Amino acid sequence: MTPDFTQLSHDLAALCRRTAQFISQEAATFDRGKVEHKGLHDLVSYVDQETERRLVAGLRELLPEAGFITEEGTAGPDAHTEEFVWIIDPLDGTTNFVHGLPVYCISVALVQHRELVVGVVHEVGRDESFRAVRGGGAFCNDQPIHVTDVAELNSSLIATGFPYHDFGKLDDFLKILGAFFQRSHGVRRLGSAAADLAYVAAGRCEGFFEFNLNSYDVAAGILLVREAGGHVTQFLMEGDPLFGREIVASNRLIHAEMQAAIGEFWR
Repeated sequence: MTPDFTQLSHDLAALCRRTAQFISQEAATFDRGKVEHKGLHDLVSYVDQETERRLVAGLRELLPEAGFITEEGTAGPDAHTEEFVWIIDPLDGTTNFVHGLPVYCISVALVQHRELVVGVVHEVGRDESFRAVRGGGAFCNDQPIHVTDVAELNSSLIATGFPYHDFGKLDDFLKILGAFFQRSHGVRRLGSAAADLAYVAAGRCEGFFEFNLNSYDVAAGILLVREAGGHVTQFLMEGDPLFGREIVASNRLIHAEMQAAIGEFWR
């Protein structure tokens, strides 16, 4: 039987809010000496791992038949074959968390046959719960949110993320960044793709682009942007960005301009 996705979104938001309280408590006394490295500049802490364990346990109660794709692997091997799969980033913005910068999120999405149906991004520092259901709109703390109606890139605020471990396309990225510097109100790097996407959905910026991302970084945010009236693609095509490793999200009106600016330099 198909779940009630709207009710599930509320239950998921409540689980994320409870789990965010654990993150906030740990942030007050966090010891940077307990940080581990998964790869070059790729940090993980016991907070990421324990947050993920708590989320997985709660999600198994909400939808026992679902599989998991998780950043830290606490649910076992990635599961892609089930009808329902949870995609979890327990702490998107770990580097910010480790350094005490208060922009980091819990990001959880549910896919059904690879289609996003429920998404929640809980921005811990501001205690904001962004929630979306396929066909049901997007919300922040249960208030409807929408992308902006800004129609030109030169009147837009753009968010991005910088490469931190794979620098093979750094020169191309810097050229793209320069183009956006010159053609927009400004470019911001918050350090959390989940927050960037939630903020596009909420109308706090008009667009976001980044590459070398994973599904758990963007899954919930993609649904938020779409349900808030925006558009999400890969850099140069309409392909699904969920597993595509690159993403452009916008208020829809500036999307073509964003893709054109990226296309000048991206190969």
